[in-house]
Amino acid sequence: MRRIGTPGASIWLPGWVYAPAVLGAGFVVLPLVAMAVRVDWPQFWPLITSTPSQAALLLSLRTAVASTVLCVLVGVPMALVLARSDGRVVRALRPLILLPLVLPPVVGGIALLYAFGRMGLLGQYLETAGIRIAFSTTAVVLAQTFVSLPFLVIALEGAARTAGADYDLVAATLGARPATVWWRVTLPLLAPGLVSGAVLAFARSLGEFGATLTFAGSRQGVTRTLPLEIYLQREADPDAAVALSILLVAVAAVVVLAVGARRLSGWNSA
Repeated sequence: MRRIGTPGASIWLPGWVYAPAVLGAGFVVLPLVAMAVRVDWPQFWPLITSTPSQAALLLSLRTAVASTVLCVLVGVPMALVLARSDGRVVRALRPLILLPLVLPPVVGGIALLYAFGRMGLLGQYLETAGIRIAFSTTAVVLAQTFVSLPFLVIALEGAARTAGADYDLVAATLGARPATVWWRVTLPLLAPGLVSGAVLAFARSLGEFGATLTFAGSRQGVTRTLPLEIYLQREADPDAAVALSILLVAVAAVVVLAVGARRLSGWNSA
C-alpha cells in the first residue's frame, strides 16, 4: 500500500490500483505523443500561419469569446435558479438544460437548424423580418453556446450549492437590497466557480465541430472555425491538419492547467 498526501487528508491506496491508472494515462497520452511525433516541426509555424489557418483560428477565438460571454449572461442566473429553487418545474427542467452534455453535437446542430433555420420554429418569423441566422457567424456562436452552456451551469450550480445561502440571508436580514446582495455577496462567493465554468465553456466552444458544421456550415472566414479547418485539411494537407491539431491541443492544455491551478489555489487557501 502507498500513502497519498492530499490537502487536509491522507489516503492509503493498494498497489494494484496503479496498474490500471497507468494504463488509462497511457491510453490518453499515447495518441497525443503520436500526433506530436507526426508534426513537421520545421514547417510548423508556416503551416499554422497560412491564410486559411489564420482565418479559422481568429474566427474560432472571436466566436468562442462571444459564446462564453453569452453563457455567462444567461448561465449565471440559470445556475442560481437550479441551486436555490426546489420547485417541480425547476426539477423537471434541469435534465433538459444539462442534456447537451450527453447529446451528440450533430443532433444539437439539427435541433438548432429546426429552431432557427429559414423554415424553423422561430427562424421562419426571423426570416420574414429579414434576419437570417443559419449558416452565418451568429449561427456559430449559437451552436457553441448550445453545447458549452451546460458546462458553465453545472460548475456554477455546484459552487452555489457548496456556498449555500446563509451569507445572502444574513445580508438581507441586515437590510441589504436584493440587487446589493447579488453584486456584493452572491457573485463574489461564486467567483471561483464562475471562472472555472467560463474557462471550461470557452474551451468547449473552441473545440466545437458537429453542431457548428450542421447549423452554420463551412464558409471560409464566416463559419469555418479551426476544428472545421482541421477536418478539411485532413485530406488536402495532412501536415497542416496535424499542426493545427497540435495548436488546438496546446490551447486546451493551457485551459486545463488554468482550471487546475485555480482549484489547487482554492484548496490551499481553504
